[in-house]
Amino acid sequence: MARTTPEGKFKDLLHKEIEALFPGCIILIGNSACIQGIPDWVIFYENKYAFLEVKPSATADKRPNQDWWVDKIDSMSFSSFIYPENKEEVLHDLQLAFGTHRASRVS
Repeated sequence: MARTTPEGKFKDLLHKEIEALFPGCIILIGNSACIQGIPDWVIFYENKYAFLEVKPSATADKRPNQDWWVDKIDSMSFSSFIYPENKEEVLHDLQLAFGTHRASRVS
C-alpha cells in the first residue's frame, strides 16, 4: 500500500529508484529502537553495502547519534543522509561506491 505523507511518498519513490539502479539489490529497513541513531536503510548490492538515513527535507531534525552513525559507517563503506534536495547527488555517489556508472535518473 502506498504511503500518503510527503516523507512516505519520498521513501516509496526512492526505494523504487534504488531497486532500478541496482538490480537484485536487497534493501533492509533498520530499527533505531535497537541501536539509537542507526540509519534507516541498509542496501546490499553484489559484494558491497551502504546505509542511508532518509529524511523528508534538508532541514528535517536529526535524532541523537545519527550524525555519528552516518560518519562512522561512511568511513567503513558508504553512508549518507538523503532527502529530496540532495537525492540525485547521493544516488550518484552511491553508484560510484557500488562501482556502477549509469546515469542516476530513473524514468
